[in-house]
Amino acid sequence: QVQLVESGGGSVQSGGSLRLACVASEYTYSKMGWFRQAPGQEREGVAAIATDGSTSYADSVKGRFTISQDTAKRTLYLQMNSLKPEDTGMYFCATGNVRRWWLLRAADFSSWGRGTQVIVSS
Repeated sequence: QVQLVESGGGSVQSGGSLRLACVASEYTYSKMGWFRQAPGQEREGVAAIATDGSTSYADSVKGRFTISQDTAKRTLYLQMNSLKPEDTGMYFCATGNVRRWWLLRAADFSSWGRGTQVIVSS
């Protein structure tokens, strides 16, 4: 079972930036993604990336967030700019051999990290 460890979360003011990182014990699966979950809400997809570099973003983060990966370092990144209070939540890294990965459905991803907390204050 691949292990994923996220880092980079923190507290920032609205308009600020954070860069999340997720280190994988191995690059076993072809798709990787970022998801987030606010208290009392369902986990939602933020962005995903395929091995060929294709990306998919939730409408709420398009133009503000950028997903990238360094396969040599087995690391997935999420650059988050122009952060808003509604971006607050626990951010999770996930991976899996997901066929329709661009749909950003949490149920399709099989391996998960424990998350890193992001808090954006107004």
